[in-house]
Amino acid sequence: MSETPVPAADPAAPAPAPKKGLGDTAMRFASAGPLVPLIIAMLYVAPKWVFATFIATTVAIIANELFVMTIPESRGLRVWGTVATVGLTGVFAFGDQTELGLGPLLVAALATIAIGTLVCGLAVPDPVDRAAMRSGWLFGGPIYLAATLSHLERLHLLEDGGGWVVMAMMLAWFSDTAAYFAGRWFGKHKLYEKLSPKKTIEGSFGGLFGSVIGALCGHFFLIRGLPLVDAILLGLVAGACGQAGDLFESLLKRSVGVKDSGSILPGHGGLLDRADALMFTALLTSLYATYVLPHRG
Repeated sequence: MSETPVPAADPAAPAPAPKKGLGDTAMRFASAGPLVPLIIAMLYVAPKWVFATFIATTVAIIANELFVMTIPESRGLRVWGTVATVGLTGVFAFGDQTELGLGPLLVAALATIAIGTLVCGLAVPDPVDRAAMRSGWLFGGPIYLAATLSHLERLHLLEDGGGWVVMAMMLAWFSDTAAYFAGRWFGKHKLYEKLSPKKTIEGSFGGLFGSVIGALCGHFFLIRGLPLVDAILLGLVAGACGQAGDLFESLLKRSVGVKDSGSILPGHGGLLDRADALMFTALLTSLYATYVLPHRG
């Protein structure tokens, strides 16, 4: 019994259209959207310790992502770096609420990290040509993350703490969203092509506009007593620092040859990719709320 011949494909025929899935933008919103009401609930409804636990867990994940990128050769060193980062974050966040005060605890924490770096360097010497990089990240990595991300918890402990945290997030994420669309629609001039070829000057200005909108939301809806002029200036300064934080993380990723810090959030990459601007908007917002606003009169 002869088989029916299968007709050859016509080379001129158009290729079948690929199946459409969620675009990058839709994927970003779909993966991050459910987190928003959860964070709001933790800030305004749940006991204080719930948000503190959330921050500690987030810092641990971000630290692990950073050390996977920078110290891929040793799981043990990555674990130590992550533990050191979470511990230092706790010192920055809560140290000044203890009887000892922040100063002595911070000295002890930094001394512990320095000694830990010494021990880790001698315990894991190979490959020797990367020893300086490993040691640098084991000491500097915890400071880079803890000295910035801890301010989310410090903001939460203030009066109107939920509003301060939400505003710090809006300064970063409104800026990121506005920069994306402004760059896509109007972008012509590269901002810093060596580090981020897709970012444009027009997108950067759009991002500053977005961060100012976030600060205005804080003034009108979230924080009692935040002056309008202060909100605008904070939006501009913190928004600019947030964009610089984004570029700095791009520099780190390029130096180690990775595209994303992780894959925990579809469409976003890792948590470090999402927090690179927030780290600095939270820091600037916390410094303003703690040291500037109380003296505004």
